[in-house]
Amino acid sequence: MLTTNTVARAGLDAIALKPAECTVSDAASIPVDTIAIDYEGRDHLPAAETLRTLSRGANVLLTTPVRADGFDPLGDDSLVADLPDAVGRVLVAGHPAYLTDEERERAVAPRLGAALEAEPDAWVGTESVERIAMATGATQYDLLSRSTDRELRALRSAGFDGDIAVYAPTVLTDDENALLDAVGTYVARRQPVARALPEDTATDASATGRAREILLEAVADYALAGTAAELRKQTDSLRATGATTVVGYPAQGLEPFLA
Repeated sequence: MLTTNTVARAGLDAIALKPAECTVSDAASIPVDTIAIDYEGRDHLPAAETLRTLSRGANVLLTTPVRADGFDPLGDDSLVADLPDAVGRVLVAGHPAYLTDEERERAVAPRLGAALEAEPDAWVGTESVERIAMATGATQYDLLSRSTDRELRALRSAGFDGDIAVYAPTVLTDDENALLDAVGTYVARRQPVARALPEDTATDASATGRAREILLEAVADYALAGTAAELRKQTDSLRATGATTVVGYPAQGLEPFLA
């Protein structure tokens, strides 16, 4: 890992990009070894040339939903052929928001298996398909939650020796208002948090009282937040409990990570 840039000081092994929120090509300015690109629908797929350019300076992984037309190994996989050879993949079931009704009905397990036959080094996203993902034996791509530490310890104690990558929204600040503006709405969608919050409450910096307390506590459970030194403690802790890769999604945009 590089040792003098913000990403390294924070202890991040990789950066995740949401192409609907940023210009993906700007990530070429971030000195990081691995760039993972989230799937937010076909309209936001980066161009092949953009992926090819990024892959000259980093290991690039593109999230591909195995139930979606264009990436379905048991059906229409036409988009796979357009991916540059240097670009790896993260295989996921696919967020329902980005799938049609027909795509949502497709079985996940056989599609993950078929996709891994063609791309054996791919990571597998565990969201909503944890047992299926674990059964593949591929690198697990797990979303940070309040149970992550416990689950990592349990997996390692049980003898699982595969790679586990942990994904988390990441905010390079310890300012409470900035934290809530960046990830308050995100953490509010987590089921335990949603149940605890008062109805119709604000989830950004304008949150007050008990709602604000709940949101700030949840930030510590579902995101990486703080100064670079504080982030380093959090990422080191994740690796100490069993994570092999920590992937940060820059919830405030790419600029804080360009230094």
